[in-house]
Amino acid sequence: MTNFSSSDGTTLLLDSDSVMRAALHDSFQGAGYLVVAVGDLGEAVDRLDEIRPDLLITRPYINSMPGRIAANYLRNRYPGLPVLIVGGFVDDDRLNVRMQSRSFILSRSRLVEMNC
Repeated sequence: MTNFSSSDGTTLLLDSDSVMRAALHDSFQGAGYLVVAVGDLGEAVDRLDEIRPDLLITRPYINSMPGRIAANYLRNRYPGLPVLIVGGFVDDDRLNVRMQSRSFILSRSRLVEMNC
């Protein structure tokens, strides 16, 4: 199991939409977070051991894959990795079951609310 307390506060941002990825990256980095942005699950897997993230931020869908599947895959590699799925139009109950009853936070904010 990964020891997250020994890392540097790095956030892994996984989003296939380059415009949203850039906006989220800039928003979180502007708030003082160290953010590594990647565009697909393969790139996220390649960077995991290198960056040892403290948080994964993803969206409900990346490419043609549900973000929850990518999140579960990454959490299986790094148990205990907190996940934030940022997006709207998400069914809370179905997401909870599909995230294997793990803790999650749903974000109902829009980019304008995040000062992007």
